[in-house]
Order: sequence, then structure tokens, then C-alpha cells
Amino acid sequence: MALKGKLETEIEIKADPQKFYDIFKKQAHQIPNATPDHIQGVEVHEGDWETHGSVKQWKYTVEGNAEVVKEKVEFDDASKTVTLVGVEGDVMKSYKTFKGIFKVTPKAYGSFVTLTIEYEKLRADVAEPNKYFNTMLNIAKDVDAHLVKA
Repeated sequence: MALKGKLETEIEIKADPQKFYDIFKKQAHQIPNATPDHIQGVEVHEGDWETHGSVKQWKYTVEGNAEVVKEKVEFDDASKTVTLVGVEGDVMKSYKTFKGIFKVTPKAYGSFVTLTIEYEKLRADVAEPNKYFNTMLNIAKDVDAHLVKA
């Protein structure tokens, strides 16, 4: 059984691609307003809201359970990619490495968002992170709906 893995899907969104990217890059503090069922809070622990390498702590709910994760953000403005690298918290109790990636690809109207989780399990008996992947998918859909309404 492989310890390393990757989950990936692509969804179509109606929001402006730059606005979708920017909410993760510059306005992460707004994400709990867009998706309160999944994200209850976020705060900066090192750096600031929009600097590559800053560390943020997220309070979120996955499958009805409250969890916390501290992550370091990586931004690629050219490809409109945000990578959230787990450094500590609940998810890191099961995974040696955990990266959530949002990549926005503009199209004529709206965009495509590729959602990826790259991970390495701590042990062979750890489940694939499907519950986190589903939460990530729901967050992306909620953020899209929030931006379209704005």
C-alpha cells in the first residue's frame, strides 16, 4: 500500500478568476464569511495575509468534527496557484506531508479551478484524505457562490 498519494479534480466556477485567486491570496480573512459551515476562523501566525511563506491557522469543520491546522502559504501569481502546506494541527496527526492546492485557470466566462491534495501518510493504515478533499471542494464552491453574489 502506497503511503504517498494525490487527489485531484477540476470544477467550473462563475466567479472572476482574479477575484477567486485574490480571496485566497489577499483576503483569506473573508473566507469564513463565504463558507461558515466549513471554515470558522483564520488568523495570521507569521507574516501577513498576502505574503508568500506566511503562516496561518485555520479553524474548520470536517465531517462534523472541529479541527485546526496551521499552514504555510505559497503563491504563484503567474499560474494563479495557491498552495497551503500543512505544518501542524489535526491533519498532521495522520499525514507526514499535506498540501492543498487551488489553481485557477481563466476561460471566456468564469474559470476552472483545479483542486489537488498531495499527501504522505504516516502509516499504511491511514485512510486517503477524502474527507479533507470533499471539504476543499465544498469550500471552493462556497467561495465561488459568495463572489458571484458580491
